[in-house]
Amino acid sequence: MKPNHKGSAQLFKNPVLEKMTRTHIAVPISIFLIIATGLIYYGITHGFISILEAIGFFFLGWFIFTLIEYLAHRYVFHMDTDTPFKARLQYLFHGNHHEFPKDKERLAMPPIVSILYASAFFFIFKIVFGTFVFGVVAGLLFGYAMYLLVHYVVHAYPPPKNFLKELWINHSIHHYKDPEAAFGVSSPLWDYILGTMPKRTKK
Repeated sequence: MKPNHKGSAQLFKNPVLEKMTRTHIAVPISIFLIIATGLIYYGITHGFISILEAIGFFFLGWFIFTLIEYLAHRYVFHMDTDTPFKARLQYLFHGNHHEFPKDKERLAMPPIVSILYASAFFFIFKIVFGTFVFGVVAGLLFGYAMYLLVHYVVHAYPPPKNFLKELWINHSIHHYKDPEAAFGVSSPLWDYILGTMPKRTKK
């Protein structure tokens, strides 16, 4: 799919649904940073988790997010489009972003959808981690907020002159050279581990 740097995709004919697919990046980032902080605070003040446990499980949750980010991007957002239904679903999820990568209002999942996902993750991880869930999900949501921030930076600004430059280059390769590489947006860790790190041409 050839990227178009002007315009925006129309995903739904219904104007309400169409409006709900758009969001300013500050909205979901703020929402999930607030929820992450609230989970840590609630867990500690109500005795569900100690401060040291909160810190440890927070970083575990952040680490888990990097894997979820990679797997979702590789296997869900870039699913095979061998049926009309899957092709439509893939375009709704991610294909529109590859066609219009500079559409700043579609660089994040609609907040109402991501909140539903976050709620599901909380109950799933509650079964796995028990009361440590307050640290784990806080780290998970913080990781998601950082992903949104990095994703916005690499699409909205020129290459930064700091550590984000490598992430900017990787994601640009994913969009403009090889969509089957560089699935990690906020971290290249799993691309290195699972062999999808793009090759760089030395100048």
